[in-house]
Amino acid sequence: MNYNLNDIPERTVKPRETGFTMVMDKGLSLRSAEDLVETCGDYVDIIKLGWATSFVTAKLEEKLKIYKDAGIPVYFGGTLFEAFIVRDQFDDYRRTIDKFGLEHAEVSDGSIELDHDKKCEYVNILSKQVTVLSEVGSKDAEKIIPPYQWIQLMQKELDAGAWKVIGEARESGNVGLFRSSGEVRSGLVQEILTKIPMEKIIWEAPQKAQQVWFIKLCGTNVNLGNIAPNEVIPLETIRLGLRGDTFSHFLNGNK
Repeated sequence: MNYNLNDIPERTVKPRETGFTMVMDKGLSLRSAEDLVETCGDYVDIIKLGWATSFVTAKLEEKLKIYKDAGIPVYFGGTLFEAFIVRDQFDDYRRTIDKFGLEHAEVSDGSIELDHDKKCEYVNILSKQVTVLSEVGSKDAEKIIPPYQWIQLMQKELDAGAWKVIGEARESGNVGLFRSSGEVRSGLVQEILTKIPMEKIIWEAPQKAQQVWFIKLCGTNVNLGNIAPNEVIPLETIRLGLRGDTFSHFLNGNK
């Protein structure tokens, strides 16, 4: 840090298991990727190339090298996994991961109908190849999954070999964990936390109000995802009680 302030909540350091920030790259240029690394690389734990943007991203290998040289893991969005699966190209997906030297992969079923046992089978197979993040929740705003089912799905996917499970919200933050207005389904989140360890969950929370809500509930070292590149440093200040939204919260001794 650039100067000393007392009573700042203690942040974990990389490589983190908690306090994890997953950033969504929706098509940054090489220069923008370099700028991201320079300005806030210390606060970025992993980068997701959103949905299937990697399919059409120019100079993909060069971009991946920028992140790799900075020590920041990258993975392709879960929708790309689904695009391979729906076309019966799982083996091609595995080869694609290897081709680009990726060490992480996301398994999801937010856009397709996929038998859950089959999804867990994919998680298990991929977990022997790479570190797997498995997403739970639907991108369909009309599909409401009850809390007990979220818990069952998350636990089964962890048991199948997922490193962490991701709570679905899309890049807009208005489905899955959230109502169409962006409001958190607070009862759902709190019920999930009675059964699934906090460190095993990454909550997609692209909106500032959502980030504030999770930080106030779970503390500075909650795992958050789908963070826009230009919101990484603002998020870090929220985590540290240095923005109005959490300014008083951490002065009260909360961590």
